[in-house]
Amino acid sequence: MNHYSRLKNALIIFVLLLSMLYALPNIFGSDLAVQVSSVGNTLIVDQDLNKIKNVLKAQQIEFKSVELTNQRILVRFKDNTQQLLAKDVLKQALGRRYVVALNLAPSVPVWLTILGGKAMSLGLDLRGGVYFLLEVDMETVISALMNKVYNELRVLLRKDRLYKSIKQENGSIVIRFKHAELKDKAAQLIKLELGDLVMLDNNSDELSLNIGISESAQRQAKKSALKQNITTLRNRVNELGVTEPIIQQSSERIMVQLPGVQDTARAKEILGTVATLEFRLVDEKNDPQIAIQSGRVPIGSKLYYFKDGSPLLLKDRVITTGENITGAASSIDQENNIPMVNITLDSIGGRAMLNTTKKYLHHRMAVVFIENKVETIIKNGKTIKKHTTTRDIINAATIQSAFSSRFQITGIDSAREARNLALLLRAGSLSAPIEIIEERTIGPSLGADNITKGMTSVLVGFVLVLLFMAIRYRIFGIVANVALTFNLVMIVSVLSLLQATLTLPGIAGIVLTVGMAVDANVLIFERIKEELCVNSKIQKAISNGYDKALLTIADANITTLIAALVLFSFGTGPIKGFAITLSIGIVTSMFTAIIVSRAIINKIYGGKKLEEISI
Repeated sequence: MNHYSRLKNALIIFVLLLSMLYALPNIFGSDLAVQVSSVGNTLIVDQDLNKIKNVLKAQQIEFKSVELTNQRILVRFKDNTQQLLAKDVLKQALGRRYVVALNLAPSVPVWLTILGGKAMSLGLDLRGGVYFLLEVDMETVISALMNKVYNELRVLLRKDRLYKSIKQENGSIVIRFKHAELKDKAAQLIKLELGDLVMLDNNSDELSLNIGISESAQRQAKKSALKQNITTLRNRVNELGVTEPIIQQSSERIMVQLPGVQDTARAKEILGTVATLEFRLVDEKNDPQIAIQSGRVPIGSKLYYFKDGSPLLLKDRVITTGENITGAASSIDQENNIPMVNITLDSIGGRAMLNTTKKYLHHRMAVVFIENKVETIIKNGKTIKKHTTTRDIINAATIQSAFSSRFQITGIDSAREARNLALLLRAGSLSAPIEIIEERTIGPSLGADNITKGMTSVLVGFVLVLLFMAIRYRIFGIVANVALTFNLVMIVSVLSLLQATLTLPGIAGIVLTVGMAVDANVLIFERIKEELCVNSKIQKAISNGYDKALLTIADANITTLIAALVLFSFGTGPIKGFAITLSIGIVTSMFTAIIVSRAIINKIYGGKKLEEISI
């Protein structure tokens, strides 16, 4: 009685050792670091690593180490002064093809990293950073959709000269006709070609149609605008070099958390940047180098550059822009096994593309990415806004055949470049303005203070519980304390493995779990005491105490777990952080309070003739 098999004991020890291993990375802390990552299709190679080392040595900036992992270079420093100085120097030396940003890099040993060990991800309130709540202007989305439909209707009905007049009135499109036959013909054509439109009631005029956009089309437009905005925001956040940004959608709002970022103005400028695309034909007849040397660009052409600085002459006429792109996705050509990007245009862009590709077959067409940025600068002691526009060629490929609304861009060097291009194309089709309606900045010192206070609360609560259990239940209480210690280790290891973000409310969940974890042991120990009063056999009393308290413990923990899962499902931000740690703590406490504590009790008292026990 009161004996576990060797296999069961081995499994318990294995789980506890595994938990200790994956909780270990959190004791090593973090290094102050500068992160260097590439922009667009630029690949980081060993030469970049050597260049960074040489630049830092030339400026006599002391650093701990420089490493290249996952296409980013991480330079670690001993103090904040060297870190800030290195950021400015590297930003100037590397140029706009690279993103240089401050970072905190976990100082986990290499051997532990190889085994998959990672430190917990700290939330905004613990690490410090910037929080934005952005609202999407849905009225502009619907207005843009209405303008698009208006233009499509004019083009569709103009072919057969069906309408007398067409104009927008009070959120709908009113089309007037000369006679009823033309009206019926137009109604059938609209229903056939533009299924997203609906006929509205119009009792005032028998020779007119009142056209509106269906609810489903409006919902789809809003949904698409949100997705495009989120894609664009992710691209902008990459400009800041943030390693663990949180971008979440909530109804018509977008929440952006940038841990580690302290420059609110810079973050706002990046998030507020507007970008678009242009498709232009390449000027095949003139040499861009001659245009640069002479300082004269041929009439009808403009000089553009790739991101690597290579020049190219493009025609003045714009075929279509990013506003006409409705979809872009990267894929692999199955026949030739080469990367490509699938593009989808709306009807207006499709017609323009078809006419151009028919006429200019086997000519090259370029995709130009245009970005408008706002930069805050200080001039003569005054803060002013500087607006800058960059125009980069991201692709120039030969037109192999005529196409319209759907086509592929090939000639791309790698699948990575194809994915980046698809993201840029989707980002370029942004048409929904965003407004920052709430912003908060949490300094790193406040974050460190929150960590200190949070850890203090955990330790104080933990020590008080340990003292109470040891005094109240003696040997059994000490066993419960050991199980409680393992419970904390398991919570930390699970948070580290899942890379769940630990927040200040999450620490509150851990503190609550500390108190709840020993509750199961209290029930078991009190049950054992009751059994000892009615049963003189000690081994039987221990066994009954664990077995009979099990259902009560399970009921109490399951109901709490249900409440925690509801909080996680319907809560946001801090509430989710609390629910995550509480849920994990409930599951791990069931394991440690029941199975681990019983395994220890079995080793101390199991299989022995006992006259008394310390409880």
